[in-house]
Amino acid sequence: MHTDAAEQQAVAHAATPEARRRIEAACDAACHAIAPAWPLDRAIAVNPHWQRIGLPLRRVAARMALLGGLQVFPPRERQRETWQAGRITPQDLALALQRLSAATGLTEADCIAALDRTPGLAPLPLLIDVLDNDPARDNRLTWRQAITHQVSQTCAAFFDTAQADWQPERDGGLYAFWRDTITHDHGIGTLMGLPQLQRGLPALPATREDAEAWALQHLGLHEDAWADYLEAVLLTVNGWASWCAYRAWQAPAGAPETRHLRDLLAIRLAWGALLLYVKDDLAARQAFAALQAAWRRAPDRLAKAETALLVDEVWQLALEIGYQRQLAAQLAQAPGFTPAEPEAQAVFCIDVRSEPLRRALEATAPTLQTLGFAGFFGVPAAYTPLGTTARRPQLPGLLQPVVEVVDRLLPGNPVAQAEAERARRQRLGWAEQWATTTRWPGAAFSFVESLGMGYLGKLGGWLRPAERVRDGGDQAGLPARYRPMCRPQLLGLSLDERAALAAKVLRALGLAQGAAPLVMLVGHGSQSANNAQAAALDCGACCGQTGEVNARSLALLLNDADVRERLPALGITLPGGTRFVAALHNTTTDEIEGFDVDLLPPETRQRWQQWQPVFAEAGDRVRRERAASLRLDPRAPAGKLLAALRRRANDGAQTRPEWGLAGNAAFVIAPRRRTWGTVLQGRAFLHDYDAAHDADGSLLELLMTAPMLVTHWINWQYHASTCEPERLGSGNKLLHNVVGGHLGVFEGNGGDLRIGLSRQSLHDGERWVHEPLRLTVVIDAPEAAIEAVIAKHAVLQQLLSNGWLHLWRFGEGALARRDDGRWTALG
Repeated sequence: MHTDAAEQQAVAHAATPEARRRIEAACDAACHAIAPAWPLDRAIAVNPHWQRIGLPLRRVAARMALLGGLQVFPPRERQRETWQAGRITPQDLALALQRLSAATGLTEADCIAALDRTPGLAPLPLLIDVLDNDPARDNRLTWRQAITHQVSQTCAAFFDTAQADWQPERDGGLYAFWRDTITHDHGIGTLMGLPQLQRGLPALPATREDAEAWALQHLGLHEDAWADYLEAVLLTVNGWASWCAYRAWQAPAGAPETRHLRDLLAIRLAWGALLLYVKDDLAARQAFAALQAAWRRAPDRLAKAETALLVDEVWQLALEIGYQRQLAAQLAQAPGFTPAEPEAQAVFCIDVRSEPLRRALEATAPTLQTLGFAGFFGVPAAYTPLGTTARRPQLPGLLQPVVEVVDRLLPGNPVAQAEAERARRQRLGWAEQWATTTRWPGAAFSFVESLGMGYLGKLGGWLRPAERVRDGGDQAGLPARYRPMCRPQLLGLSLDERAALAAKVLRALGLAQGAAPLVMLVGHGSQSANNAQAAALDCGACCGQTGEVNARSLALLLNDADVRERLPALGITLPGGTRFVAALHNTTTDEIEGFDVDLLPPETRQRWQQWQPVFAEAGDRVRRERAASLRLDPRAPAGKLLAALRRRANDGAQTRPEWGLAGNAAFVIAPRRRTWGTVLQGRAFLHDYDAAHDADGSLLELLMTAPMLVTHWINWQYHASTCEPERLGSGNKLLHNVVGGHLGVFEGNGGDLRIGLSRQSLHDGERWVHEPLRLTVVIDAPEAAIEAVIAKHAVLQQLLSNGWLHLWRFGEGALARRDDGRWTALG
């Protein structure tokens, strides 16, 4: 079907203003369905279905199966293994059938029998699929695979501004860049078995708008199917679509970045025009007829798919009921202890890895009170390391920075500050020049021959890992003499503003009155080597950063004498001797590291030292608890076990330095007495909250619209990466190649950009470590207060009414759960 450029233009321009409006609406709807994916160096966990939470979960599962061939519920073969192992009991299954109103008519026998059958939900075809009907296609890449690869390589070149030394021209936008690129790509036709493909280039629509209009007018689909078809098109390059959605998420309205996703959609549509060039008229007519026939049946197929997946929703709920039964028993048995006058308090991030350490510290020293709080410690900051312009956010991706943190040398010395900045810039410049020499075209052999032996030391460090302590990298290139003096500080705020921020944080922490003499602000960070996804282990929420900067800048703020003088006027009573210490929990080794201790008064330094044996004993308890899951000996001597974990943290060949947030299943918003002494197995986020100190419900509203959404994102990233590891997870970490320095990873040398977690973060080689459960949120607050928050926020209504998470509350003497807008006692 040899359509020329003039015909393409005529078809595109024939669209009336009303048709253009409808095309625009369909394209926007398809693009709106794509959730963002953050880059590697700022990785946060995202629910890949976030933009679809306005639909019931089962409907989304049906749509993903038919539009993209994606699995949303746990695969049936995995549920069968869970059932046969007794993890799901007959009682769990019966209760799931009883609770799920849509399951009327389904029996336990029906559900069990379904485990031996696949749902059989074949995806709806796209134009590239129906055109690819050559009998010889089994001897080459499918056109879908080849096109995904070509589009992906084009996107990698367009978005890379950090890795390649030779940068292309991008001013015309992504669509124009692709159109120019494909005119010089003489290999893609061979890969597709279409050596004549280049002759079809005049058929390419000239602009993004022309490509959209050409596709939707040429395909002959009913208008009601447009948005679904376009969403299916985007799902073929979901990784890059998610990257484009991230760029739009970060950009102001109207910025060029907001157009990338539409350009990507147009690229995929324009491929149809190109492929039609190589087809004769009969083949093209047959392809259009097949496509139209399939999509005419789409509404019926989607409805039937939703019905077919009902049994999968039952099994999903049954799996969760089994866990929830255990959780309810644990919460009911909590002794409710709280130290009356604690000698020290430790505020931990709500990250699930904090729960075992908090429990171990409390068991080791009952006079220590631990608290749970969001890991950016209420400091919505962007951080700029000393002597650099590398400003980065240090807070959840749902929020925007409003304060600045920069490095300063303390005690203050302007001359030393300038010297340190100059020395660091010079060293970083030398390092960049050195790195550049390795990338010169002629360096491949000469560099290796002359200096390759210098890399033996690094290789030896991987073969025989050392026990080096964690290095966050924020001081790379800074001369050693300046490092002890370098402290992150809040800048640009007046004294009144700093005091107001301090008061706000102390109220949120529950420390407006009654603070202990020593208050530790304990952030967390991971430690691993040669790991492209290291930031995802540091934190699941705060743009892939550790809590160090936030904890240190906040501790300096709260210890500031001028700020402390202003606090009583703001209703805050801090004992004169109370001091704050910033610390960090290394989640790979379960050690606690302190910062800026030298700035504290002698008595506070002494208190800090007195707690070191407690930290060591508690860390040893947690390491033994974790050892078996890492295939280490939990009975090993304390020093040997710690050494093994330190070596693991420095092992460049270690694909599983730790398990991150695998296993996460619950979020408890309540005073610590509700969970004190309970063994929650590192599966629960714990945020302290006392409704008695929140008369207007404003703090509860903040917790339900910020940390609760963040934990939901984390929970669903793990869920999706487990249920769909090949498309919503990032596949095999051993095959990862970093794209653009930080954009993401390819699995191998191409294909789509991979998002989500690698298989090694979820599977130990024999079994899945993470169970794909929807988050169970448990709140200690009056029913009326919770309902008032839900009524104010449509996003909460969508999450709850459409089945994306479970909501419980501590009732009068018993737990209650919320179903269909009603609260009932937990049975």
